[in-house]
Amino acid sequence: MKELILLGGPMGVGKTTAGRLLRDKLAPAFFLDGDWCWDMSPFDPCEENRRMVLDNIAHLLAAFLDNPGCGAVVFCWVMDRPEIIRDVLAPLAGKEYRLHCFSLTASPEELARRVAGDAARGLRGPGAVGESLARLPRYEALNTVKIDTTALSPEETAEALKQKIRP
Repeated sequence: MKELILLGGPMGVGKTTAGRLLRDKLAPAFFLDGDWCWDMSPFDPCEENRRMVLDNIAHLLAAFLDNPGCGAVVFCWVMDRPEIIRDVLAPLAGKEYRLHCFSLTASPEELARRVAGDAARGLRGPGAVGESLARLPRYEALNTVKIDTTALSPEETAEALKQKIRP
């Protein structure tokens, strides 16, 4: 059975890097970063755009799951509320897959260090540290497997994820 892996976590925690490494460990597999479906300028999180982004994500996830050469799909996004996860999964009703939901976390100090480093390289805006730290506590309330990446390299994070999926 195919596996659908959801990687949530605040921006800067390492979802994209670990997700790509995990894709390679689970090959044949696909990787989708939800941010790719919402790469617009200026960023406008209005309801119409949100619906469009979720439709795009649903279409891509369904296509990946339908692909006979695919064994796993790794999807990462800032999924900090249960309704986001629900909205991602609802259009996939009727598809057969084994679901794995993870939240990557880090200590506030480590998360701030990573996001500030991204901002210094021009990858994030000036308010990114505060926004990321504000979202961090929301992950504790989610019904997901938590992986604290504070002391883990991206490779170690991907391996920890793989061990939870395919022990």
